[in-house]
Amino acid sequence: MAATSLWRRLLRVAGSLLAAGPAAAVTLPADRAEALFHVYDGGGVKADGPALLVRKSIADKVSLSGLVYVDAVSNASIDVVTTASPFKEKRTAFDLGLDYVYRDATVSLGASSSTEPDYEVRAFSLDAAQEVFGGMTTVSLGFTRAADTVGKKGEPGFEDETTHWQYRLGLTQILSPTWLMSANFEAISDSGYLGSPYRVALVFGAAVPERNPRTRSSRAIKLRAVGDTGSVVSRSAVRAEYRYFWDNWDIQAHTVEFGASRYIGERWLVDAYVRGYSQSKALFYSDNATAETTYISRNRQLSSFTSPSIGAKASYSVGGMPARFDLKLVGAYEFKQFKFKDFTDLRSGQLYSHSASVLQLYLTANY
Repeated sequence: MAATSLWRRLLRVAGSLLAAGPAAAVTLPADRAEALFHVYDGGGVKADGPALLVRKSIADKVSLSGLVYVDAVSNASIDVVTTASPFKEKRTAFDLGLDYVYRDATVSLGASSSTEPDYEVRAFSLDAAQEVFGGMTTVSLGFTRAADTVGKKGEPGFEDETTHWQYRLGLTQILSPTWLMSANFEAISDSGYLGSPYRVALVFGAAVPERNPRTRSSRAIKLRAVGDTGSVVSRSAVRAEYRYFWDNWDIQAHTVEFGASRYIGERWLVDAYVRGYSQSKALFYSDNATAETTYISRNRQLSSFTSPSIGAKASYSVGGMPARFDLKLVGAYEFKQFKFKDFTDLRSGQLYSHSASVLQLYLTANY
């Protein structure tokens, strides 16, 4: 009932936003096609696969988009190799989107589905963004509802469900001709099966199935500033971001990121960044519990850990194309480390840590 009431309030706010402001100046995303191949490798998990995105506008009012994403996953993570057997599987995802421009506002609808052998996700989203004060300020709000179906290989009788509700509110403000700042808030409510049917916990050294609460509420605030630093270094920009996350499982997390980008010549755009992440553990997390409790988990993602990372991206504009095409080749790479403070490797008894890398190569064409 509370979720339905909030959803109605969001619709009323969206309606008032769309009714405000003079006719005009918001533009749709550019028509484009994008083909991507990515590789994630780290901690015993390897995932790679292609993705294809196509976006096309109609009558300068509506933009339609479609995304197909295929992921081949080979999993031999620390959880798997210490309590189960490595496995391979494939995930296929589809996303459909519609953006509609009305006066100074943009309304976006989205639907997505993702299918794995033992997990299915269906989601629907609605977002609205309104420019006010002559385009100096943009207010946005959004809503997503997702429903998951959880299964377990080898046990056809096992099936459970999870429901996710996410609400978003954002504000972007142009501070000066060279600086802008944004603030975003999101609230998430999860209910249903919030664990893994394959994961075990330890109680006095004995393995037991993990037991997570069936509800979770979380909040997050993100602040971001972007500035044009062309007066210092020609054709350059910098950005800084901070995100704070907290939930009723007693997890608190902080993310800090700094980045810079610059054009080199007429065709190259390079970007580099550093990011730091840290979080505290959940109330019911334990590496090896010394008492039997209602809830217990040894999920390392619910433990205390830090994760620094560094990344870079380079974009090259291809010349010699017809005027109606803007073709770019893009490569991006990120290196991450995960250092756990209270999760041990059962094989060695030492605190666990690992590194991971993410590689993306894609071709994008505006037309």
